[in-house]
Formats: sequence, C-alpha cells, structure tokens
Amino acid sequence: MKRTGKKTATDRNFVVALSRGLDVLRAFQPHDGLLGNQEIAARTNLPKPTVSRLTYTLTKLGYLTPVPRFEKYQLAPAAMALGYAALSNLGVRHLSEPFREEVMRATGGAVAIGGRDRHSMIYFGQSRGSETVGVQLDVGSRVPIATSAMGRAYFWALDDENRAEVTRILREHYGSRWPKMRDGLERSGETVAKYGFAISVGDWHDDIGAAGVALKLNDGTGPYAFNCGAPAFRFTEERLINDIGPRLLAMVRNIEAALGGLMPQSKKEISKKLKPGGKVARVAEGFR
Repeated sequence: MKRTGKKTATDRNFVVALSRGLDVLRAFQPHDGLLGNQEIAARTNLPKPTVSRLTYTLTKLGYLTPVPRFEKYQLAPAAMALGYAALSNLGVRHLSEPFREEVMRATGGAVAIGGRDRHSMIYFGQSRGSETVGVQLDVGSRVPIATSAMGRAYFWALDDENRAEVTRILREHYGSRWPKMRDGLERSGETVAKYGFAISVGDWHDDIGAAGVALKLNDGTGPYAFNCGAPAFRFTEERLINDIGPRLLAMVRNIEAALGGLMPQSKKEISKKLKPGGKVARVAEGFR
C-alpha cells in the first residue's frame, strides 16, 4: 500500500491523518484474523509509532477491537457496519442477483460484480455453485485490475481522464513490472474493442479462465464490472470468446436495460452488436 502522494499531501483540503487512519482499516483483508502494529505498518508503509497512535485512536472510536493476549487487533462491528451499509446502498448488487444466478446455472461458472479499490477490484456480489469449487472468491475478495478479466473490463470502460489516473496508480504499484502489465492491458483493449468484453486465461491465476464486462450507469456512480470464471480447463480461451463472453455481455446489457426501465434485449439484438462495426465495437474502439 502506497503512502499519500505528494500532490495529494499538499492539497489544503486533504486530511492526511484521516487518510492514514483509513489506510490502517484497509490493511485488514478477508480471512486475515488478527493483525499487530508491525504487520499493519508493513502493509501501509507507515512508521510503526504512527500506526500505534492510529490503532489506539481507532480502538477508542470503536473501529478496532484489541486482543491484549496477542498484542493485536481485529476489525470491530462499527467498522463492519460501514461495509454493510455500503453494500445495502448498492442497488445494482441486489438487482443483478437473478441475472447472475441465471448465467451461473447456464455456464457452471462463478459470476461476480465488483468495483475499484485503488489498484484492485473488490467483489461486492457473488453467485457461485457447486461446479465452481476451484474459484475460492467471495464478497470482499480482491482481484487485480491489470490481469483479471473484471479489472480489464473496468479499465477500458473509464473515460480518458480517469483511465490516466488509474494508469498512474498501477504504474506506481507495479514499478519495474509495469511494462509487462501494460502490455497485457493493451492487448485486452483490443479484445474489448473487437468483442465487447475482456478475457483472462492464466494471466491473473494460472488455473483460472474468465470473461469480464463493464456496467456503466447514468447516475454518475461506477463504472462497475462483472466477471464469469471457472477453472481454465473448462473456460478455455475459445469458449470464453464464443460462449461465456457473449453470455456475460448479454447479461450486463439486460441489467442496464432493467436499471433504465427498459425491456431486456433479445439474443438477436445482442448478436448484432457483437458483429464487427456494431455499437459495442464502435464504443470500445474509443477506449484505445
């Protein structure tokens, strides 16, 4: 986790202490259990004395619970309440559930929706069946923007200004590895332009194949992105392009129609958009 950048730190309206406190809360990941000040300092790149003061303050405010026996902390219910409040306000999470369930049953893949958190996408909705035991991800799980199908779809749905900002964040995060990550992102942009969806086969995880489609809303929130993934031996590149990707694209367009109060599009209408020069291709071409 990076420290606050110089440009942000010199912004008179930016409260650095608050930013650092939130960095401490972000250090706790699903299935972490307990974290000590030293572990938090390593994850946040903050000095240990600063972390000690922050964990003390967050404990007093009720966002962390101390475990004296181990000299560590865990997230308190007050912190978790913030996350549940955010989830309850994400109407797209609830509206998309029956659509996700339908695609999950039709493909045997895990279907998720997520939004960006710095250089990652974080799941806030997940539909997973018995056939997806190889995909051990759930609400709160993170996947990288640069190498996952969900992240790549999100990246190419951004406008130029926001894509440039995310590119800066990714470049700082990956350092010397950035050229390789950049090449993968550029190739995924060509896929989005051609098909309307992104794919990832072994790029994020050796054994996972997935397709990703972005969801753009008219209320100024998002964009968000969906993915459908399964073990790579089942979701090969050929199947992702010819079956999974088009299904996911149709699902997302139908969700957009439902959110806009429109009738879901037929498979025939979706297939027209997938042809070279169709609407999806023309829109995606502008991302390059």
